[in-house]
Amino acid sequence: MPKLSIITITYQAEAYIERTLKSVFEQGCAEEIDYIVVDGASKDRTLAIIEAYKAQINQLISEKDKGIYDAMNKGMQMAKGDYILFLNAGDTFASSSTLKNILRELGENPDVLYGEAVFVNNDGQSLGLRSEVTPHQLPTNLTWRNFRFGMLVCHQAFIAKRSIAPLFNLEYRLSSDIDWEIQVLKKSQHILKSASPICTYLMGGASVQNLKRSWEERYQVLRSHFGLLPNLINHLVIITRGLIFALKKQGKYW
Repeated sequence: MPKLSIITITYQAEAYIERTLKSVFEQGCAEEIDYIVVDGASKDRTLAIIEAYKAQINQLISEKDKGIYDAMNKGMQMAKGDYILFLNAGDTFASSSTLKNILRELGENPDVLYGEAVFVNNDGQSLGLRSEVTPHQLPTNLTWRNFRFGMLVCHQAFIAKRSIAPLFNLEYRLSSDIDWEIQVLKKSQHILKSASPICTYLMGGASVQNLKRSWEERYQVLRSHFGLLPNLINHLVIITRGLIFALKKQGKYW
């Protein structure tokens, strides 16, 4: 059995997919990973680029889906590893030795391994750590209750034991990953923070492009876990913190 299933979701990503593929393959450790690519029936050159690396991909499907979380569910249902990591088109490992570090840390048998993400632009240039670029500070001892003020860990830097990972709730189109991480953490007893950043995260994804709906869904997700009144109070903190952070950055949040 492979130790880790790495799942890449992609659609119309000819500009970014090769960046992700190369990052996975340069890690080595092929015998310890199960690499899965789920394409949403792309009509650009995405599939042609993937086909050039097909020999190094363990499982590949290309078919229409109901959105990113439906595709991520397909990847989970195909997974064979003890752990699951989603590294989507445009995202990469933080360095060429990241996977070796991850596999060593997974040797401690955590339910969840989480870490920092480096934000990058379309050209792959670093914009800084997520905890520097946003108001979300990464705690040393993560619990599901830390999510009361929003999503603290990018799903690309959140590795879950497959046996406790539920399917994504398709009622949420943009914020189901917050709900998913909270559900995983509620089931977890051993949660480990990685000593090094895990991934780079390509800015400008679906949630950033649809901020209003993303925020509305986030409110619904957090209300379902924390209750109405606590969630209202927590969102006042989120809004105030965001405004202060944006003012410090001369009016910019990202």
